[in-house]
Amino acid sequence: MPSFDVVNRVDLQEVDNAINITRKVIDTRYDFRGSNTEISFDKKANEIHLVTADTMKLQALDDTLAMNLAKRKVDVKSLDRKDPEPTSKGAVKQDIKLREGIDRDTAKKITKLIKESKLKVQTQIQDDQVRVTGKKIDDLQSVIAMLKEKNLDVPLQYINMKS
Repeated sequence: MPSFDVVNRVDLQEVDNAINITRKVIDTRYDFRGSNTEISFDKKANEIHLVTADTMKLQALDDTLAMNLAKRKVDVKSLDRKDPEPTSKGAVKQDIKLREGIDRDTAKKITKLIKESKLKVQTQIQDDQVRVTGKKIDDLQSVIAMLKEKNLDVPLQYINMKS
């Protein structure tokens, strides 16, 4: 029986590439000269750490990072920004967590949307993904199209299409 999986995955190599490009851009920008601006990526914790002199520079750094992530095809919906905090040296820091996987509430919401569409498919929540199974591939493609139209708070990818 044909099936596919609905997942939320982030390509960590592309995130690392976007951070390196952001570092190069910040090093050449005139408004960042003389400010101790740091951007680091903790791959184990899936966190990006931003540190800079003031909130205006922090906003510019965040915008540059988001632009470079979008160029590398990493959806900015997968970023969970925490509130900026002052540091002991008078600077401002912000942590950004990368969200991977589909949480239980979002999975239930996706399942409910699919059931409301009245298509002849079955859904199954498996850990951090949703498996959709149906008799016709056309129904599965209709589910993908319907989910793309909905504005969910996580980016979705559709993998493992089996016929």
